[in-house]
Amino acid sequence: MNFDSLFTPFQYKSLTLRNRFVMAPMTRAFAVDGIPNEQITEYYSRRAAGQVGLILTEGTVINRPASKNLKDIPDFHGDAALTGWGNVVKAVHANGGAIAPQIWHVGNTPYGWQPPGPFESPATMTTEDIENTIKAFADAAQSAKELGFDALEIHGAHGYLIDQFFWEGTNTRTDEFGGSTIKERSRFAVEVVKAMRAAVGPDFVIILRISQWKQQDYTVKLAHTPEELENWLQPLAEAGVDIFHGSQRRYWEPEFEGSDLNFAGWIKKVTGQPTITVGSVGLSGDFLGAFGGQGSETANIDELLRRYERGDFDLVAVGRSILHDPEWVQKVAAGQIDQLKPFDAASLGTLY
Repeated sequence: MNFDSLFTPFQYKSLTLRNRFVMAPMTRAFAVDGIPNEQITEYYSRRAAGQVGLILTEGTVINRPASKNLKDIPDFHGDAALTGWGNVVKAVHANGGAIAPQIWHVGNTPYGWQPPGPFESPATMTTEDIENTIKAFADAAQSAKELGFDALEIHGAHGYLIDQFFWEGTNTRTDEFGGSTIKERSRFAVEVVKAMRAAVGPDFVIILRISQWKQQDYTVKLAHTPEELENWLQPLAEAGVDIFHGSQRRYWEPEFEGSDLNFAGWIKKVTGQPTITVGSVGLSGDFLGAFGGQGSETANIDELLRRYERGDFDLVAVGRSILHDPEWVQKVAAGQIDQLKPFDAASLGTLY
């Protein structure tokens, strides 16, 4: 098939990309004590050289207690960490790529490492904690712009802090940050987006990653109908989200009955905003198996192309394939589909 349409430029506000492929954010935990080093700089630079349009970094955390669940997840605060990220930005730009940090706070997660502070969750945070957390997100946004990043992504998915406010299973608050509807429980995220928008101005692109599934429960749905999806996301778009990143385990699965639109397709339909699709692009199995040491065979991307050309989404995030093969996008561009590599879970233990 002809994949040329996936190699047309993308432009929205101040963000200009050379093609429609995005490196999905993938936690690596190679930043010793939270500081991005030369090895991390080379890791991202190599993907930019491989013609990835937009690199979304691994999750990098705001300045709050328990914002990360592993010691060597990178920070996005403090002089040393920000200097390291500045080096990453320069290297990616030198290879013609664009880059956005994924900014997050994991909240209360089911992992064993003890963070340097009490866990924070909707159930435990005081109003002052919430206000300080919103400010920490805004400070990170300002740093992203000052360091020369091309955009930023907020992690609002997968059962981490922002998503814990979305989900009725974890948000049992009775104040203005709780509620019986997804729209009411989105108040925290709306305030985060507003603060980050104020910090970066009107033209700097803000991406928000969301998901239905949670690491605590893979079968959860926050929105059971398109109407609930619109009630959830429209306030976030009005607050300042430019692009929604709809995370699925398998991009080809329909989100609601009666339509073959996937999650990103429905998000674009109800908000009118550009979207990123993600979920096992180019591979036969979803990412959960990788954590158990399972590899995955290559799969064709004909269906991806069909949905993209139909207008379901604007950008395509690729995770494990690009982690294992930095030249994956370059090979697709050259029509070398037969040279795409299957995913080897051993690559999770390296930073190549």
